[in-house]
Amino acid sequence: MIPCGKRKIWDKYPDKGAVRAEEAYIGVLRQLTLGYAKKFIKEWVTISAKHGFLLPSDLVQENYDLTFQPNNPEVVTVNQLKYQLQEKKLDQYDHIIILTGKKYQKTMEKVFDHAKLVEFPLLGTKGIGDMQNLLKESINKNQPLHKKG
Repeated sequence: MIPCGKRKIWDKYPDKGAVRAEEAYIGVLRQLTLGYAKKFIKEWVTISAKHGFLLPSDLVQENYDLTFQPNNPEVVTVNQLKYQLQEKKLDQYDHIIILTGKKYQKTMEKVFDHAKLVEFPLLGTKGIGDMQNLLKESINKNQPLHKKG
């Protein structure tokens, strides 16, 4: 699972219409987590505070600015995410790799309470720059940050 990110395609091309989730998010961290996912993980989804779980081919209609913040009524709920797990057949996986920081952790642990192994390989980093460096190094050295299996 990879994060969406604040920068989106509409920041660069304001008149662009709906795009696939794989193309919608253009920030540096997003691009690095996407590169990591494509290199080391068979299947991946994007997690969005607005849309929940997005498959790479799911359409994102327009720009938005929303992050996982407690008590924000616009943020997707744990129950909505659990419903999407079933709807998108994501509940079949028992090893979950979440390439996000601390702000996603509590929500994702509740959502994936069925999984045997939930990993947050980027936890413990000192911020976004540290995450980016860790991802770059992992990709360049061909050494995954998560456990295999």
